[in-house]
Amino acid sequence: MKNWQELERKYLFNNVERLPILMVKGQGARVWDENGKKYLDFVGGWAVCSLGHCHPVMIKALNKQSKILIQAGPHACTPPQLQLAELLVKTSCLDRVFFCNSGAEANEGAVKLARRYGKLKLSGAYEIITTFNSFHGRTLAMTAATGQPHYQDPYQPLPAGFKNVAYNDIDAIKSATTRDTCAVMLEPVQGEGGVNIPDEGYLKAARQWCNEKGILLILDEIQTGIGRLGTMFGYEQFGIEPDILTLAKGLGGGVPIGAFLAKEKCAVFAPGDHGSTFGSNPLMCATAIAVMKYIIKNDVAGNAMRGMACSVYGSQYLLEGLKKLQSKYPFINEVHGRGLLAVIEFKQEISNSVRMACLENGLLVNSVKPDAIRIMPPLTIGKQEIDEALGIFDKVFPKLKIQ
Repeated sequence: MKNWQELERKYLFNNVERLPILMVKGQGARVWDENGKKYLDFVGGWAVCSLGHCHPVMIKALNKQSKILIQAGPHACTPPQLQLAELLVKTSCLDRVFFCNSGAEANEGAVKLARRYGKLKLSGAYEIITTFNSFHGRTLAMTAATGQPHYQDPYQPLPAGFKNVAYNDIDAIKSATTRDTCAVMLEPVQGEGGVNIPDEGYLKAARQWCNEKGILLILDEIQTGIGRLGTMFGYEQFGIEPDILTLAKGLGGGVPIGAFLAKEKCAVFAPGDHGSTFGSNPLMCATAIAVMKYIIKNDVAGNAMRGMACSVYGSQYLLEGLKKLQSKYPFINEVHGRGLLAVIEFKQEISNSVRMACLENGLLVNSVKPDAIRIMPPLTIGKQEIDEALGIFDKVFPKLKIQ
């Protein structure tokens, strides 16, 4: 496409620092730009392409369903909707499912459900406790839930009813809890906040506190769910069960679908309480079924664990490689991760320079913070591709002009 950058400047909002490439094709863990240059994709459509780009099982499901029924609306059930709901319930610890189109919508729905529960069961309690450095979406309400001031400040006044407290601090949750609290909302591992892994026992303590107070525990697994951490759901690694769980990103493997799940006790929506025109879209549901069945049948979540897990689960290949780089380059402050979600933290704010140098050398990575690079490749990534990425880092790092 000629003059695509001119079209971008003319027609698109300037709300994202986009890469200076036009991405035209993807296959597996690789994408190509308009000039035919190939890149190894360690961003994975923003932790979305769990099976890589254009996986055959997804193409087959899309093609098949597109010839049967594409859209039905919320007034009727479809076979893909029911089959995906059954698969999610049987795979998880939850009982009911609502489908939507994105992670932000899933979190909005979860908050609405918690407030409805508070209205009916907790004398009108409505406040949700969330944490600093969290990320729950970009709607106005989810901006209030997201505990990052730079996302919040441009949109004041924000919707009321959210309290942001320190992450990984159970006393902060306890201190913020009042008679108006209906739920605590946490990410098992904070993704957009910098791949922050909580101390052992934090989530268990949060679960126990919610039990003691009779309030709900919502786990935002938009990024950590569907195999990203090395198990189908992140909560499985922490010995707890949520009352409400939110999913998106990897659930569709690249197509837009989100969901929130709930235990029967808090599935209190009545007809008219919530809805979505495109939620339960049969085309998206059919694709998500294909993605989930492939992940389960081929132990793709286990591949994520074997590929790169935190030390609790043993030294794993990608994390080992990243730690070798840390020992080699003194400007790397820390390397950590779980499953196929990891971060390289630097001692200086050089992440954008690293990102652009990697781009030039054929590797896509995410500058999650000014001093940190996030890695979130497809769950189907292999040893050879990991070695290639590590080699590019090792080529790029010595060329950085660091004071």
